[in-house]
Amino acid sequence: MYQEMSFLSYYFHWGNTEVMELDHMSRRRWCREISEIHKKINPSKKEKEKSILDMKPTR
Repeated sequence: MYQEMSFLSYYFHWGNTEVMELDHMSRRRWCREISEIHKKINPSKKEKEKSILDMKPTR
């Protein structure tokens, strides 16, 4: 959840309150959408970059 929150906060400049008001599925959907935009903007990196949703959580 912290990765999703950080990702959305970074790209949308949303605060903790705005991100926490989203339900889990909405947070994941926004993360997917941002990741797809990155793939379209940087097609040469398409194979190298992972979606935030593909990354393993850190502890």
